Amino acid sequence: MNADTNPTPLPVFETLKLSLQAGVARIELDRPRKANAINAAMWRELREAMEWLDATPQARVGILSAAGAHFSAGLDLGMLDEFKAQTADACDGRSREKTRGNILALQDTVTAIERCRKPVIAEIHAACVGGGIDIVTACDMRYCCEDAWFSVKEIDVGLVADVGTLQRLPRLVGEGMARELAYTARRFSGAEAARMRLVNCCHESHAELSAAVADIAAQLAAKSPLCLRGTKEMISYVRDRPVADGLNYIATWNAAMLYSEDLDEALRAARERRAPTFRD
Repeated sequence: MNADTNPTPLPVFETLKLSLQAGVARIELDRPRKANAINAAMWRELREAMEWLDATPQARVGILSAAGAHFSAGLDLGMLDEFKAQTADACDGRSREKTRGNILALQDTVTAIERCRKPVIAEIHAACVGGGIDIVTACDMRYCCEDAWFSVKEIDVGLVADVGTLQRLPRLVGEGMARELAYTARRFSGAEAARMRLVNCCHESHAELSAAVADIAAQLAAKSPLCLRGTKEMISYVRDRPVADGLNYIATWNAAMLYSEDLDEALRAARERRAPTFRD
């Protein structure tokens, strides 16, 4: 990996902590006194952080974690009153149009995680509820520890989940299980989340989780950045399309990107029996 210095200063956020070291960006939810409930500022800043991750060459992979006792208690319900005030209008149609715009903006924050060209790894401990599940289902990979617990909680507070869980969760755990979790809002453990493949692995402790995620992120940061970005794009593209479309797209991608400096360096390193070093 190049020894480029980190961009300075890093963005400063009200509700997030951001660090960058050796190609790995850590984006940490930082409202611990509110169990990282997602307020309007966090929705906005999370999108900005993902845009920063996408645009920063020195950041090759992102870890999305959380400060304090819980990953996230979900939507800060105070936002509902804020939205109601923001969308008030004497015309019912215009009021509802504004409401739709607010929902689309929240959806775009979560989609920004998928849209980011860099892999994003979710590191989940304790509660991951409601909007927290919206966020982690948009990540590339998810890992948790045994104290983690999950709930698709919206139905219990009189809401239909509208920010991404109902669209992404069935692809991860299957339609039948997704329906059960969304209809019942039942709480399920990190171990069960691993069995249903919502998470890649459930670790015994928070320390073991953090170490494992850091190791995976370091492995990814050592890979060809160009190929890592291309691999993410191909998997995301084919998920929603026929296999034939995905094959056609990767042929076009590699026709443009195959003969790169990264390929030359990988081949040289193999011949010289050393680890490759890729530019950002």
